[in-house]
Amino acid sequence: MSSAASSAPAVAQASAPAPAKPGAGLTVSTSPRPGSRLAVALAVEAERCQASYNRALDQLSRSVRLPGFRQGKVPRAVLLQQIGPQRVRATALEELVDAVFREAVEQEKIAVLGRPVLEDGFEAVLERFEPGAALSFTLELDVEPTPTLRATRGLQAEVETVAYDPARLEELLEQSRRQLASLVPVEDRPAASGDVARIAFTGTYVDDGSAIEGGSSEGMEVELEEGRMIPGFVEGILGMASGETRTVSCRFPESYPQADAAGREASFAITLLDLKAQELPALDDAFAQQASDKATLAELRADLESRLREEAERRQRSARHDALLAALVEQLEVDLPETLINEEIRALIEQTAGQIAQQGMDVKKLFTPDLVRSLMDTSRPEAENRLRRNMALRALASAESIAVDDQALEARIREVSRDLNERSRVDPARLRAAVADDLLREALLTWLEENSSISEKAPAEGTGEEAEAGAEAARPADREGSAAAEVKAEEPATPPQPAAG
Repeated sequence: MSSAASSAPAVAQASAPAPAKPGAGLTVSTSPRPGSRLAVALAVEAERCQASYNRALDQLSRSVRLPGFRQGKVPRAVLLQQIGPQRVRATALEELVDAVFREAVEQEKIAVLGRPVLEDGFEAVLERFEPGAALSFTLELDVEPTPTLRATRGLQAEVETVAYDPARLEELLEQSRRQLASLVPVEDRPAASGDVARIAFTGTYVDDGSAIEGGSSEGMEVELEEGRMIPGFVEGILGMASGETRTVSCRFPESYPQADAAGREASFAITLLDLKAQELPALDDAFAQQASDKATLAELRADLESRLREEAERRQRSARHDALLAALVEQLEVDLPETLINEEIRALIEQTAGQIAQQGMDVKKLFTPDLVRSLMDTSRPEAENRLRRNMALRALASAESIAVDDQALEARIREVSRDLNERSRVDPARLRAAVADDLLREALLTWLEENSSISEKAPAEGTGEEAEAGAEAARPADREGSAAAEVKAEEPATPPQPAAG
């Protein structure tokens, strides 16, 4: 701890003061406070206060330069006259608070989280601090909480059933067919959903008539599907004939990443240069060979069914675990310290930033101070929920004496090490800790399943989860760019092209 309070003056130390004998001239008492905080009351004897003041004078005399005196040889009276007694007292108090707090932590075996603060504030304590007089003050700080569970066995949980849906297999095959579709010219009908249109366009803002920077093209291909562009753009092209020009009104979303375009009305003069339709390949063995590494359509279907069944089982297992954890958290008794909540919030924001960076977006540009503050507020419930789950599992491990078997740990470490890329440099200690955490979590969830009751219920309609399950299952093996294309369609595009916001 560099300082007992952020308002304390910062003074560079020329050399560390001689530490007092631990416990000498110091009385410590502690009392719990709400929110997993602890009050540490410290009573410092007069002799020790005087010693701290003397060390501060010595330190400042060595560091302060005054004309006519060699460094380190400034008389105390002159030093006090030049820098003022308040600065000496502040330096002495800062060192004293730091020293006695470290001793108190060691003496009372306090599990410290974050920085302590003076209950009355540094300035108020400084007013009371006099060399040669005893001093009492109280520090308050977050401490590691001790979670407990009211019950561990016989918990009741309810979970929605996740079942394999044969219709999903057909959807994935159709999705793969669309990815492998060939484009054929269309001349005898207007543009329809699913077509690929080559267009020329120019865009202007409605409010001032100014041109949208870069918001024009002499020939750009657009797949006519909802969500590909800003709202209204694709819809305006539907029904156009080749060679036709149409003016389309659009509005940039309020969440559009470019501030000068967000929320503004826009007008685009669009000319349909030519039109192509997607011609789907036949659903046969040749398609299976093109879309995957399978030789026949039957093999592809069998593979997709197996993977979709495995995905349904994984999601069902995950849903069971979530329900069990929710039931366990209901039995948890703990005060969450603000320090841990803030750390978890930062971890969530860093995770979000990492995901955005992986999509090739400029995190520093997007994460403005206002956005970060907003994310900190919106991330708090999730951060608290994650902390409560982790603490509930920790309390369960303690209550039921559940631990990781050493042999299983070593075997899993060897397994994970084999799977790591040879060029990956992983700290062995961090790897061991991560593997141990995973194994312990698995053991705790297994124990919960064996000692709890879980009932299943029919899933609510319209959840949309099935549409996401197994999305990679039918992705063509020879079209590596298709996944990137899907991600790119969801990214905020740089305006001026009217791409999806």
